[in-house]
Amino acid sequence: MYASLGKIRHRTHEKCNLLHLFDLFLAKSGKKKDLRYITIWKGRMETAEYLNHSGIALTEANRPFEAIPLFQRALVIDPENPMLWLNLGIAQQKTGEYKEALDSYRQSVRIDDGMAESWCAMGLIYFELEAFDSAEECYRIALERDPNSPKTWNNLGALFFSERSYEEARRCFEEALNLVPMYYDALYNIRDVCRELSDFRAAAEFERVLRGLRRE
Repeated sequence: MYASLGKIRHRTHEKCNLLHLFDLFLAKSGKKKDLRYITIWKGRMETAEYLNHSGIALTEANRPFEAIPLFQRALVIDPENPMLWLNLGIAQQKTGEYKEALDSYRQSVRIDDGMAESWCAMGLIYFELEAFDSAEECYRIALERDPNSPKTWNNLGALFFSERSYEEARRCFEEALNLVPMYYDALYNIRDVCRELSDFRAAAEFERVLRGLRRE
């Protein structure tokens, strides 16, 4: 059964850590660092946006421990940015720091109650902690903010599946697939729930679709 953690949020596609590349260039070229220049240059470049992009790159490279201090430094600069709190929470969640991640997500929704991704991420932590009532509450709040999130519908379905509420789970997976028909996690999950409901014809059809996606 697949439940999904959201992708980290950023405004642009720029993910390159320019400061690290600059230092690497100097090291490879054998040139001595002009420390005064680098300090000024870093002071100019180390904005909240730059730190956020760098943290994103590290998190997506499966290096969340290195990303966390970058998001924290960004939040010193811009403490009321809900996106930064969300990204910090995602990195913390990836390291298993659930308490810290929950605190970050709560800060995100304190600043912007409409941050559906933060509510969904909180739901996933509660789900993994087997606090199912809290997980369902967070997922439902997330869907109130964004009813068109296939990830949240899928995660709510995974929760119902774990509680053996198979009809409810199927409805949630169907909602996810109505939004994104080739959503792998939801296809995998609805195949399993159809088997539990003895709807083997539907399960076989979903298995056929999954095989096609695996080949791709």
